[in-house]
Amino acid sequence: MKIKKLLCLVVFYGFARYLPASTSPMTRWARKIRRSICRHIFDKCGDNVNVESGACFATGGGICLGSGSGLGVNCSVHGPLKIGDNVMMGPDVTILTHTHNIERTDIPMGKQGMREAEVIIGNDVWIGMRVIIMPGVKVGDGAVIGAGAVVTKDVPAFAIVGGVPAKVIKYRK
Repeated sequence: MKIKKLLCLVVFYGFARYLPASTSPMTRWARKIRRSICRHIFDKCGDNVNVESGACFATGGGICLGSGSGLGVNCSVHGPLKIGDNVMMGPDVTILTHTHNIERTDIPMGKQGMREAEVIIGNDVWIGMRVIIMPGVKVGDGAVIGAGAVVTKDVPAFAIVGGVPAKVIKYRK
């Protein structure tokens, strides 16, 4: 890991993560501080991104955040993760990209190791509060994921989904 990235991680998790949320004009400075730090942490970081207070993203490796997109208050995300442009994310969102292997029954699940599956989120997506997105899911452009949904399967473009597990409720078009 590069020294610059390591220092940025220390500054983010030791200081910037605890700055106030950028919900009012008085705290926009916190948004700018977190944005400037995260540019050196993520694999790709677009223009005018918003990483909110309490965000957790491990080392930031494998994360690509598109222009105009944000990580919500107290979110938890891990790479490999690609987030398109203009993606809105509510508070307490969790995006999982790792899971346990469970195929074998002759070995305890905890000893079978882990696997990763990239999550891809398209452009102009709205992810509601406390959504959980499971490993390997692809969310199409223009989709809306309702608050509290657990997304276990791919979401088509312009779909509005909700529930546990998330199902298509209707389409925006």
